[in-house]
Amino acid sequence: MRTGFIAILGRPNVGKSTLLNAMLGEKIAIVSKKPQTTRTRITGVLTKGEDQYVFLDTPGMIKARNRLGDYMVKTISNTIGEVDACLFVVEAGVKPGATDRHILERIGSRKLPAILVINKIDRVGGEAVGDTILAYKDLYDFAAVVPISAANNKGVDTVIEEAGAFLSEGAWFFGEDDITDQPERQIASEIIREKLLRTLDDEIPHGTAVVIEDFKEEGKLLSIRAEIFCERDAHKRIIIGKQGSQLKKIGTYAREDLEAFFGVKVYLDLWVKVKENWRDDVVNLNNFGFNKNDL
Repeated sequence: MRTGFIAILGRPNVGKSTLLNAMLGEKIAIVSKKPQTTRTRITGVLTKGEDQYVFLDTPGMIKARNRLGDYMVKTISNTIGEVDACLFVVEAGVKPGATDRHILERIGSRKLPAILVINKIDRVGGEAVGDTILAYKDLYDFAAVVPISAANNKGVDTVIEEAGAFLSEGAWFFGEDDITDQPERQIASEIIREKLLRTLDDEIPHGTAVVIEDFKEEGKLLSIRAEIFCERDAHKRIIIGKQGSQLKKIGTYAREDLEAFFGVKVYLDLWVKVKENWRDDVVNLNNFGFNKNDL
């Protein structure tokens, strides 16, 4: 038996969560076109034969502007300190920036082996991919370079194969059928938040949090009561929409994914409340599920 902990790192919106989902063959991390979708570390477990990969998806590295941002940055730092290796994900055709260099400095300080994963190759030509390789090759001594399209599942198997070099002999940390350590309530709240990101424009979804107040399975029906918190009354009105139309749309999309994930019919009851400046309030952040030790 072999196992290893492997971080997935990179700037926001390069496709880290999409890569995690593609490697697992299951959607456990929410995705959207908006940056800063992932707020905390998400564990994905892949067991193949005698090998168990434990992938740790992290938030995109940002410049923190509030306590939630501080939490996200600290999550990245803590993860780098706990893993055996990392997948450094970049976007094809995009030059290295200060954020990329900062992450590479952090993993370099631990001398972590790393794979350069060049994502979104379906959007550019081969020359752009080659230029990206050249731009990064002198920034770190990468163990391998793998161009991929996570959205199209192209090259993903190669990433897993290359990551196998980082596993070492030892007992597994998870069961053979486990794919994540996320509680069901957390998965449900993240699915709902994904639909907020999908249906709302601009900064509103970044100021929202979802808390599952009731989660009850009775036979083949799962009843979920969730509260959506936002920071302003004006945002609350937008989330609800005219005669509740926006909230109904969010609920419909969320229920579809919830039923697909849990395999049962779902009754979803959504409420919207205002908590001003919750992203800068330690008590609220802790109540919303963020680890108080990292705030």
